[in-house]
Amino acid sequence: MARVQLDQVRKVYPNGFVAVAGASFEVADGELLVLVGPSGCGKSTLLRMIAGLESISSGTLKIGERAVNDVAPKDRDIAMVFQSYALYPHMTVAENLAFGLKLRGHDKGAIASRVAEAAKTLELDALLDRKPAALSGGQRQRVALGRALVRQPQAFLLDEPLSNLDAKLRMSMRVEIARLHRQLGATMIYVTHDQIEAMTLGQRIVVLDKGVIQQIDTPMALYEKPANLFVATFLGSPAMNVLRGRLLAEGGLFALQMADGVRVPLPGARVREQWIGRDIDIGIRPEHLRPAPNGETGAFEAEVEVVEPVGSEVFVNLRLQRQPLIARFEPNVLPERGKPMAIAVAGERAHFFDPDTGTAL
Repeated sequence: MARVQLDQVRKVYPNGFVAVAGASFEVADGELLVLVGPSGCGKSTLLRMIAGLESISSGTLKIGERAVNDVAPKDRDIAMVFQSYALYPHMTVAENLAFGLKLRGHDKGAIASRVAEAAKTLELDALLDRKPAALSGGQRQRVALGRALVRQPQAFLLDEPLSNLDAKLRMSMRVEIARLHRQLGATMIYVTHDQIEAMTLGQRIVVLDKGVIQQIDTPMALYEKPANLFVATFLGSPAMNVLRGRLLAEGGLFALQMADGVRVPLPGARVREQWIGRDIDIGIRPEHLRPAPNGETGAFEAEVEVVEPVGSEVFVNLRLQRQPLIARFEPNVLPERGKPMAIAVAGERAHFFDPDTGTAL
C-alpha cells in the first residue's frame, strides 16, 4: 500500500467551471479517508482525478513517491469500485474476479490463488459458479469489491459503492468495508454524500462544498468543533438547529434576542465579550435541547408540531414562532402534539458563527 498526496489539485472545465478548487491533503499509508459533501461538490471529480479518469488542470498528485499527473489509469496501480457494480453478466463470479488479472497477464496459478483468497475474505466461496443475475444486491457489491481486492493495488478508490442498496444492506456493507479495511490495512479513499457513512467509516473526513475543502479532521472533531456553519449543519442527523439574533447579557446570563421578539436563554454558554450586542448565528444540536421542569430558570416555550418515536429515542419537531427546532429526547418523553412545551438549551454546548461568513467564532 502507499500514501496519496494532493498539492493544490484543481479541475477547471473548458467552459470555466471550477469543479475542484485547489485540493491539498495527504492520505496516509493504510488510512481510510472519506470525501463527503452534497451533490455537485466535486468529490467524485476529485476521486476520478486520483484514478486518472479526469485530467488535472493544475497541481500535483502523487501515489507513493511518484507524481502521476500524466500517468495512464492502468499504470497508477489503483483499483476503483464504482456506484454501479459493472459486473460482466455472462461471466460467473469467479470469472468476474479473475478478469482484470487475466488482462494483466498473470499466470493461472496466481489468479486462482488470489481469487480464492478474495472469495474467502468476502464470503463468496459458495457463489463462485453463479452469474450476477443470480446474486442479491449485497452479493454483487461484494463481487465488485472482490474484483478490486484481487488486484492488490497501492490504493482502493470507492465511489459511492453502497448507494444502490437498501438501508439494511447499506448498514451491513458498511460493517463489511470497515472490517475489510482493518484486515487488509489498505489505503482507501471513499466517496459518499451520506454523512452517516462518512462518520462511521472514515478515520478522517474531507468535507467539500462547491469544489472547496471546508474542513479535514476526524469524525468526532468535525462534529464537535465544526469550522463553519456548512460543516456544522451537514454533519449530524437530525441536522443542527441554527438560530439567528442578537446576543444579550443580563445579570451574568446570556440570551439570544431573535428578530421576531423571541428570547432564547443560553444558560452556561461560553461567550466572549466582543460577541455581546452583535448579531450572531447560534447552532444547537438536537441532543442539546432538553425538556425543562415548569418554572426552571433559563427555560422557554415552543409548540410541539410532530413527535417521531423511533424506539431508542424520540425526535420532537417544535415551532418557536417562525423558527423550526428539532430535539432528540429519551424514549419516555412523548409530549402532546399542538401543545406548548418548556425546553432548555445546554448553553455550554452551543456553537457560535459569524452571520455574514458562516465561520465558527
